[in-house]
Formats: sequence, structure tokens, C-alpha cells
Amino acid sequence: MIGILIIAHGSLGESLIQCASHVMGKLPTQLDYLAVSTQDDPALLLPKAQAMVAHLDAGHGVLVLSDIYGATPCNMVTKLVSQEGVAGVAGVNLPMLVRVLNYRQESLDTCVDKALTGGREGVVHFTSAGCNH
Repeated sequence: MIGILIIAHGSLGESLIQCASHVMGKLPTQLDYLAVSTQDDPALLLPKAQAMVAHLDAGHGVLVLSDIYGATPCNMVTKLVSQEGVAGVAGVNLPMLVRVLNYRQESLDTCVDKALTGGREGVVHFTSAGCNH
């Protein structure tokens, strides 16, 4: 099973995990978050993130999701993906997370693809007439 780590600003990671747990009916295993605040020194958080990745990896890899591309959490992820078996995707949202949780028995590459499609397809414009893709 692919491990999943969310590195995001404030309480976003924790909130996404709570919401995903509600949608899935239980707290998924091998899923954790690392909150980043404006007071945090990313250089000091990086070893904690590395330890979390190591803990979440059961031998099949870890997908690290961050919130905003180019922001501090994402910059931390760029340092983590240099490790074998670690992939990163920015722009985490609830549809992305739920999609990945449903496909984490597949390969790490498949989880990356599902994260990207889940994130994109989960953003839908809708009106009183229904959803417009």
C-alpha cells in the first residue's frame, strides 16, 4: 500500500484527513500530515518530514501532497522527492485525496496519475441547471 503524507499550511492537512475519514467511513492507515506555519523554519521541519516518509513507507512508496505549488510546503516536498520511492503532487484537495486513497493498492505512478485526475475532475462548475464540465 502506498503511504500518503500531506504537507500543507496550518491545519489544512489535518482537516483534509478528517474529511476523507468521514467520506470513507474510517480513518485510513498509512496517512499523516505535517502542518507548516509562518513561524516554522523549513530546514528544521525537513528531518521530521523525512522521518514521517520513512514511517509511512511499507515498501511500496510514499505520495507526498502539498497545497500550493511554489510555497514553503511544496519546497519541502521537492527535497523529499529526491528519495527513491517518493513522489509529490501540489494542489491537494479533498477529491484528490479520496481518489488516491481508493487507488493506493496500485503503484506509486498510478497514485500520482489518480491524484492529478482526481484533483482536476473534482473541480466542477455547477449552476442550478446542473454540473458543467
